[in-house]
Amino acid sequence: MAQHAILSASGAKKWLTCPPSARLELQFENKTSEAAEEGTLAHELGELTLRKELKFISTRKFNSEFKKIEAHELFTKDMPDYVDIYVNTCMEKVSEARAKTPDAVINLEQRLDYSEWVPEGFGTGDMVVIADGTIEIIDLKYGKGVPVSAIGNTQMRLYALGAISEFSFLYDIKNVKMTIIQPRLDSISTDEISAIDLLYWASEKLAPAAALAFKGEGDFCAGEHCSSGFCRANAVCKARADKNMELAIYEFQDSSTLSIDEIADIIGKCNELAKWAKDVQEYALEQAVSGIAYPGWKLVEGRSNRRYTDVDAISDILMDEFTQDKVYKPAEILGISAMEKSIGKKRFGELVGDYIEKPVGKPVLVVETDKREVFNKATADFEMVPNG
Repeated sequence: MAQHAILSASGAKKWLTCPPSARLELQFENKTSEAAEEGTLAHELGELTLRKELKFISTRKFNSEFKKIEAHELFTKDMPDYVDIYVNTCMEKVSEARAKTPDAVINLEQRLDYSEWVPEGFGTGDMVVIADGTIEIIDLKYGKGVPVSAIGNTQMRLYALGAISEFSFLYDIKNVKMTIIQPRLDSISTDEISAIDLLYWASEKLAPAAALAFKGEGDFCAGEHCSSGFCRANAVCKARADKNMELAIYEFQDSSTLSIDEIADIIGKCNELAKWAKDVQEYALEQAVSGIAYPGWKLVEGRSNRRYTDVDAISDILMDEFTQDKVYKPAEILGISAMEKSIGKKRFGELVGDYIEKPVGKPVLVVETDKREVFNKATADFEMVPNG
């Protein structure tokens, strides 16, 4: 069974902001998900492909191991295409490093121990490259939900500290680069910091917060780090509940209507409020199924739809009496994402890329710091008018 650090690198943003959450989470099961398992499979393929490209293993060995990955139920035809984006970027980094230092160090799936600053802290770097006084940590994130930037990324900083701890006695490391590759979001970002500045951050900010977190001390602090998938205690945390209940203040305003400033404030809280409510509902249902009774509520059987138990048998019986159009629905072409999974993103693009368009998206309100351009209604209306 895989070992997990209490103060994990992936959860660093959470326990640095909310130190006692690390110990609180231990009361709750650490569940996996299909997305996480898919990410693990993509990482295995990425490592395998890099080992072949770096001549660490033979093509025969690669083919043998690839067949095992290909047989996995979560493997899709487009996975190698996305993983290749990661592999190609990594190999570019390797070429750059070797151009500066012919005997550059290239390590894959490197265990990185940062316990000098974080009690029992360790993690795994997908790729570590050391050349010309610079150490670079490269991380694959296969998810397609939320873009993750390497700029100021605490997870990457912890990995970098682990790399410095591991290799500084052999190499004079002056500079640190951290790169995150998200192939399914077309995102590659890199942050750079001097080793001196990183070590200063580690001693002045990281270590004190980590000491609190490891002991379960400090103040609870609700925020975006609470959202589903980030904190296992998010449904029952009182600090998060208090923060979301702040919206109730608008029930006591003197005016009969909300001001522009009040609306702006509320819409900034709506997403988190909705997530919190959903997390509480899901947690309550899960606990009710396990036997917990909530005052005023009861567990009942929900609605369900009828389903076939044996499609082949039903087809044989009905086709004896009825024509095919009475029994089967017409064939329907797969959607774009499903088609890419079916035949592979690269091959799909080669064959029918010229027939794919991306219409103007519907306008949506986001915070001012969002990187997307301001929506221009006149331009959008023009682009949506079909050519006549």
